Parts: sequence; structure tokens; C-alpha cells
Amino acid sequence: MDTTKKEHRPPVDVKGAATYTGFGEGYLNKLRCIGGGPLFIKRNGVIRYDLDDLDVWLQAGKRKSTSDTREVA
Repeated sequence: MDTTKKEHRPPVDVKGAATYTGFGEGYLNKLRCIGGGPLFIKRNGVIRYDLDDLDVWLQAGKRKSTSDTREVA
């Protein structure tokens, strides 16, 4: 049984997510509308991103070459 305690990282707003991922705020906003972006949290009209979800999304975008055609979820 894994007894290590995971460090809590509070969610970030769109600006924080843009800084963390290196993508622009506008790009993240667009992906929220059309899909294909990271999971997000919306409460009372406020958007937040969990850093663990951003890590998963970034990891899913890794490729070995430009001809790698595997689909990204």
C-alpha cells in the first residue's frame, strides 16, 4: 500500500494555466469551447485548472516524430 502523501497543488486560473503550459490564454479558451483541451473546473462562472490535469494533457501531446498519428484523448 502506498502511504506517501501527495502534495496539494491548488487549482490555477486561465492565466496561471497558460503560464504553466506555455500556451496562450486565448488558445486555452478556444479549446474549452471546441474540445481537445485539458479538463477544467467551472464553478459560479469561474474557470480553474487542476495542475495534475494539465500535466496529463501535456503528457498526452508527446510525440516521437511529426509523422506520429496516434490520437490524443
